[in-house]
Amino acid sequence: MTKSFQNSRRDLRERAFQALFNMEMGGDFLVASQFAYDYDKVATEDGQALELPLFLLNLVNGVIAHKEELDRIISEHLKTGWSFERLTVTDKTLLRLGLFEINYFDETPDRVALNEIIEVAKKYSDETSAKFINGLLSQFVVSEASSASE
Repeated sequence: MTKSFQNSRRDLRERAFQALFNMEMGGDFLVASQFAYDYDKVATEDGQALELPLFLLNLVNGVIAHKEELDRIISEHLKTGWSFERLTVTDKTLLRLGLFEINYFDETPDRVALNEIIEVAKKYSDETSAKFINGLLSQFVVSEASSASE
């Protein structure tokens, strides 16, 4: 038996990844987000869909709103010989989500965002991809000590 989702931030990040991945395959924003959130949950007593958490919507909507810029930044930080197009859909989606949370989502400390996306990567990809994502996104993590001294 698998563990069902809760409303923890880690689980909501995972759901955001699922919704964004679905959208890469042509899914609609709200439909993909609602499906990712409702997948293993029971609807309300009257059969209505559960209300989507704001954290989940902010992540998905933020990645969509900044997608071109995120893709450009990721492309610029790939090693010589690599192209953005060469990345798997899973890795692209994880990188976008992690970079969005690190660069644009002030609610989460950079280190936490990095560690959380690596945990999602370990679940949905392999160890090599998790290390790759860690290496690329680590470039964007600002230590609290250096940002406090500025």
